[in-house]
Amino acid sequence: MATRRDFLKSSTLLGFGGSVPAFLGTTALAAPASSKAGAKDTILVVVQLTGGNDGLNTVIPFKNELYAKYRPTIAVPKDKVFGVNAEVGLHPSMAPLGQLLNEQSAACIVQGVGYPNPDQSHFRSMDIWQAASTDATLTEGWLGKAMKAKPVPAFHLAADNEIAPLALNGAPARVPSVAKLEDFQLKIGGASGKDKSDQKTVIEAVTKGEMTTEGQPKLLDFVRRTAINTYESTDRLREIGKNYEPKVPYPASAFANRLKLAAQLIDAGIGARLFYVSLDGFDTHAGQGGAAGNHANLLATVAGGISAFYRDLSARGHGDRVCVMTFSEFGRRAKENGSNGTDHGSGAPMFLVGGKVKAGVVGDHPSLEKLADGNLVHSTDFRQIYAAVLEKWLGVDPKPILGEKFKPLDVFKA
Repeated sequence: MATRRDFLKSSTLLGFGGSVPAFLGTTALAAPASSKAGAKDTILVVVQLTGGNDGLNTVIPFKNELYAKYRPTIAVPKDKVFGVNAEVGLHPSMAPLGQLLNEQSAACIVQGVGYPNPDQSHFRSMDIWQAASTDATLTEGWLGKAMKAKPVPAFHLAADNEIAPLALNGAPARVPSVAKLEDFQLKIGGASGKDKSDQKTVIEAVTKGEMTTEGQPKLLDFVRRTAINTYESTDRLREIGKNYEPKVPYPASAFANRLKLAAQLIDAGIGARLFYVSLDGFDTHAGQGGAAGNHANLLATVAGGISAFYRDLSARGHGDRVCVMTFSEFGRRAKENGSNGTDHGSGAPMFLVGGKVKAGVVGDHPSLEKLADGNLVHSTDFRQIYAAVLEKWLGVDPKPILGEKFKPLDVFKA
């Protein structure tokens, strides 16, 4: 018979490289679906647009003649712009988010977001956004610090082989990176991991004390209790995936699938309050396109996925609990380059989506007349938005996390 030492050495409770999210090892998730944890807690979903999204072709100053002049081949024609107000509109691919703004008052556009002395290196600028700091040494992320101040469960909804971002570093417990519900897999020494009968046999043997004794009573007791709870939890997670029927269709994209996974976990009531998902491809130096093309396809992926996610959760009664926030490490230059694309710039928009978001357009569009070395000049520091999210949405004091006081932007309803 296997020994307890064998069990301790060879057992991994979840398929996350050995890490066990604390909330998965509790009876809350193992409880019936009707008993939902944290049913009123607010939830933040951060969407990272990797590569530097072209904000000028996302939120478009269609009345400004300089827009078309600066972009003779990639400007979106006026008649194709999705109207938001008298001055600006959205790229037609962003229509699903425009409809949330116009029809459901559930979207907010913050214009001209950035930070002083912007860095146009992908890696450095992404670190600055994720750590919410321009300090040279960046080891902890703003969300990691937030979780340290107020421990809440979180998930990184990963693309293939994607590691957790700096933004989540510093959390008191490791944030698991998962791509699909099948990633929640119990692996127990002596059992196949997928064979539920083998798993149950091993767990019952430990529970009943039928394995041989070789010391380590406290550790064994911890593993026994955690294994039982986690077994029940992972079993329920698999059932969540089987039984979940979206209230609206999701687009056929990996990005939308990751958001659907977030919706499944939120509706299951497991208590997670932070989700982080990214979409790559926004470094559009060449072949960007205008109303159609590469950038248009990326924006369609973003808008379609977020819209389906919000509408799905809203139909399930979670619309006022969730806030989706998008960001990119920088924008693009005002003028197109010679390759049907745009180069690294600054001053780009952010989007917030949710039932408690103040709908509308915040701030002025960056001036096309007053550029800084060809770049749009920001008018809102991104940390003002972070401050609002931390204080008004997550209930955390933003000053220790951001390192100084930033006035929270007024983007949430009372």
